Order: sequence, then C-alpha cells, then structure tokens
Amino acid sequence: MSGLNSLNEWMITAAMSTVITLITGCSGASIDTQSNPPAVTAPSTSVPAAGTGGSAGSTTSQPKQGSQQQAGAVNTAIPYTQEVVASKLNVPWDMDIAPDGRIFFTERGGVIRVIDKGKLVEQPVYRFEKPFLQEGESGLLGLVLDKDFATNHAMYVYHTYEEGGETRNQVLRMVEGSNQLQLDKVIIDKLPGARTHDGGRVKIGPDGMLYITSGDAGQSSIAQDLSQLGGKILRIGPDGTIPRDNPFPDSPVYSLGHRNPQGLAWHAVTGKLFSTEHGQSAHDEFNLIEPGANYGWPLIEGDESEIAAKDKSKLGPGTLKSPLVHSGNETWAPSGITFVTKGPWKGNLLAANLRGTQLLRVVLGNDQQSIQQLEPLLKNVLGRIRNVMEGPDGSIYIMTNNRDGRGTPGAEDDQIIRLKPNFQ
Repeated sequence: MSGLNSLNEWMITAAMSTVITLITGCSGASIDTQSNPPAVTAPSTSVPAAGTGGSAGSTTSQPKQGSQQQAGAVNTAIPYTQEVVASKLNVPWDMDIAPDGRIFFTERGGVIRVIDKGKLVEQPVYRFEKPFLQEGESGLLGLVLDKDFATNHAMYVYHTYEEGGETRNQVLRMVEGSNQLQLDKVIIDKLPGARTHDGGRVKIGPDGMLYITSGDAGQSSIAQDLSQLGGKILRIGPDGTIPRDNPFPDSPVYSLGHRNPQGLAWHAVTGKLFSTEHGQSAHDEFNLIEPGANYGWPLIEGDESEIAAKDKSKLGPGTLKSPLVHSGNETWAPSGITFVTKGPWKGNLLAANLRGTQLLRVVLGNDQQSIQQLEPLLKNVLGRIRNVMEGPDGSIYIMTNNRDGRGTPGAEDDQIIRLKPNFQ
C-alpha cells in the first residue's frame, strides 16, 4: 500500500542530583491522601553505574563523546552484559517483541522496521506517507503488538498527521504478513497534535484494553477539559470502542491533568499502573495512575497541592493526585518505563531519561507503590535514552535518541542496546 493516502478520506506523536523531592500525599482538602503512600526520604547518595567514572553531574548534562561501552562489555554495577542489537538508526521511538522473537520498532521519521533472527532487515516493514507529519517531537511514535499477535498479526501504532492545516494524532491497527504491514482500521482519531507534547505511548493493559498517552499539544488548558482528548491517559478497547467501566461515561478518558506523559507500565503483582510525565521546567514526574483521577496540570505541579482561587473555575473533574516523586529543579525528561520481572532487580521499575541521559532504577517500598530509592544507571554513557523494555527472557532493551535534534550523536547512533542477563 502507498501509506496513509490509501486510508485518507479518513475511513481508513553519575549521578543524579543528590537531593530529590519525594511527593506522597500532601495535606489539603482537595487531595485524596488515603491512597497516597507515606512520605519517605530520598537517599543522599547513589552508586554510579560502571562506565561513568563515578563523576557527579547534573541530570541535564549531555553525553560525553567516546564514552559508549563496547558491545559485550560487562558492567560490574549491573547484573547484565551490554551488546548492540542495531545501530545507525533514525530516532527509534518504541518497540515490541513478537512471540517468534522478531523485534518490531518505529523510527520517528515514519518507518516501521523489524529485527529478524538477530539481524536488522534493510527494507522497512512499512513507510508512512502524507498526510503523515513529522515535525519537532511529533511523527511515528508508539507501537504495541496485539495480545494475540501470533494468530492475528495485529499491531497498534500512534502517529501524527496533518488535516486541513491542523496537526492531529491517531492510533491505527495494522496487520503484518511476511514482514510487511497493511492498514486495517483507525482505532482513535483527531487527538490534539503539535510540534511538541504529543504523548505517544500505546500499551495493552492486563485487562486487554489499549492505554494511550496524549499530550496537551502546547495548549495547557485542554488537560483539564474532559471534552478534549489532549493532556490525558486514554483507555479504549482494541477495536476502538469505549469500555463500559471507564470512569467517565461514553469517554475514552482514563485520567486527566497531564502535560506530556510518555511512559506506561503495570506492576506485575498488584496490577497498578505507573506513568512518567514531562514537567514544564524540571518537576518531571512518576505517577500512580488511578481511574478518573486528576493529576493537576496546568493548575498545580511538583509540591503544590492547593489550586489558586483565580484558577478554581478551570479545574476539571476527578480527585487531585500528587506525584509519587518528581525531579525538583533537575530535568530528567522521562520517557518509556518497564517493570523488571526477573533476576536481582525483580519488582524494580526502570525509566528512560532523555535530558537526564541515564536510566533510573526505581526501588519501591513494601507497599509496592511508594518509592524508596532512585539509582542512576549508565549516566552519560549512551546519551539520550528514549525507551526501555524487558524482553521475555529477562533481557533489557534500551533505545537511544541522540539524533532527535537535541543530542550529540556518535557515528553508531542511534542504537538499540540489549542488556543480556548474567543470572539464570
């Protein structure tokens, strides 16, 4: 097929700072403190990952040239061996692994590619054409394979397009055969889009529903407007229908008050949904997502818990929630996240950091939802990190984004890196 033209007529986006601020349930009548975990104290020191030289540095620093570790190098600070899966990529954004081991991934410029039997296939699985649009942070973003991919070969992708001079985002269902894709159905359409704040993550939850992060597209007020789909986490069925048990009747909105959420992951035991979100100026967040809850943007952020009197009329529905943790005056620019289910880090959450040029290892408390410790890994080693996910065998896959216009790319960028388990 020739791209979205065939779909048009529209039937068919080390160390970290010593002191961080942990937020867990502030006082105030508008905050639900019952479900927020008790306050904890951030660790005063963290162990830097091997390869960083142990040097302290702000999470806003850029990668050091020539500091990349060689494939097959053993990082003594982490229980994995690092190897390169694919290199010289063009801003890879998201990936998923098929039951037969193939790795499908997106490149922001509009190409879906596949790694088959350990080798990157030269020809794309699919190439998007106009009205597809890639400007700034927008373009081809999230991808997830259907739970029944082995039999139906369906996948879901999130991308930006232009229509009538307006920038929009949509999620498509596509069907694969012999490493080629065909468009099947528009699952959700006309999400607000812009050069920045496009959200873009698509995941399938334990309940089989599609969860989608939608940014505020630079229009902060829409995050509090239930009639607008920007600044939200959305929940829909794989066929595009709205589940009857969604928190707002006849609405795909699952939670609101978000600026630019880009990470989604469910705890393997509790089933709780965690998300990461970009703050306006620092104050990047980890949130525990509850159905129907309001995460405050743009009326409050960070430690703020009270809505200014002049802004109360702008507040949307839902109980206000504070972040589990935020970055204070530092900038992480967190993106993809994954829970580790195997090995010494079982139960930990890993978060890719773009501006922070690191992975954050998040250790939860005994309640499995409060944050006990944050440890920076691979600080300034790989540069800007867009995504991280755990594979079926316990390998950790990392996507770099040094060619996204904000990094300093090396000759081999961008890359997909595998951290192969050193444990059984």
